[in-house]
Amino acid sequence: MDEYFPGVSDKEWSNWHWQIKNSIRTTDQLERFIRLSENEISVVGKKSHTLPIRITPYYMSLIAGSDPEQPLRKTVIPVFDELLSAPGEILDPLSEEHHSPVPNIVHRYPDRVLFLATGFCSAYCRYCTRTHMVAKDKCHVGIKAWEEGLQYIDEHPEVRDVVVSGGDPLTMPDFHIEYLLTRLRRIPHVEIIRIGSKVPAVLPQRITKSLVNMLRKYHPLFMSIHFTHPDELTPEVTEACEKIANAGIPMGSQTVLLKGVNDDIAIMKNLMHGLLKNRVRPYYLYQCDPIPGSGHFRTPISKGLEIIRGLRGHTSGYGVPQFVIDAPGGGGKIPMLPEYYLGHEEGFARLMNYEGRVFRYPDDVG
Repeated sequence: MDEYFPGVSDKEWSNWHWQIKNSIRTTDQLERFIRLSENEISVVGKKSHTLPIRITPYYMSLIAGSDPEQPLRKTVIPVFDELLSAPGEILDPLSEEHHSPVPNIVHRYPDRVLFLATGFCSAYCRYCTRTHMVAKDKCHVGIKAWEEGLQYIDEHPEVRDVVVSGGDPLTMPDFHIEYLLTRLRRIPHVEIIRIGSKVPAVLPQRITKSLVNMLRKYHPLFMSIHFTHPDELTPEVTEACEKIANAGIPMGSQTVLLKGVNDDIAIMKNLMHGLLKNRVRPYYLYQCDPIPGSGHFRTPISKGLEIIRGLRGHTSGYGVPQFVIDAPGGGGKIPMLPEYYLGHEEGFARLMNYEGRVFRYPDDVG
């Protein structure tokens, strides 16, 4: 990236603060790195497009060039299709605001809550579910803004699991993250804490020794990382994942199924294999949420089922994520499974394996 950032030292490039400060946010900046296609030019820079632009220099280095079909490029560069809304697409498809009893808290499931710690991300994904909050005027940043949410958790003993998300909580300073974790750990009924983040994929420089040494003090702590494509699994990402894993923090991946990006069995298998090698357990494969302008990203549900069939039995069981749809209207995650159970016949269950062969299992025990 010397031609784009002349004079930048390795020390600066490796500094996550420098990466955020020098993020690509304007059309002029984009055109320094890539040749915009007609589809991209028609929307970039318009005030009417759904999401702002933010791409770290590191992530930009993975997509620099002239190919508009490059998978990672599609996930962060807006196109005209983003301005086209289809029936069923709404700003808050998961009805998070309806399930928010106090600011920054989403309480949809009985024993766990989502804590929206910040509205800031180091990179803005074009298909983001939280377009209604990310980079808008209500960024939910700061210790005072969290008090009502912390009090809510403290007053609800049924809450045993807290997912800290946003925005991206790992974009906050270490002392803010530690303050929040300390406060949560003081609540006796909070058993586990999970951090949801894309930072290890788009800003691996943020995963510093000081950060992981701080995080390891708050076990049991888990991390759900948003990975999209094998191209994200760079040496820098491997180093970041190694630091997290060596701190004893189990990692799971959350991948959104995207048309023209990763809707292919071979691509998905390569991603899952790469994640396992980095000690990241494939966790969820999400059907893309119906936010406004997401039609060009969404695949038919049958495509997700096809991918699961192409993984199940053809790779390690650890490498097969659960394909889910986060039900519009706040219904929560609903698993989608291929039809392996074919019903009963004369006291036997009929089962189909990954090869399509049918077997019988004795299942007549009353």
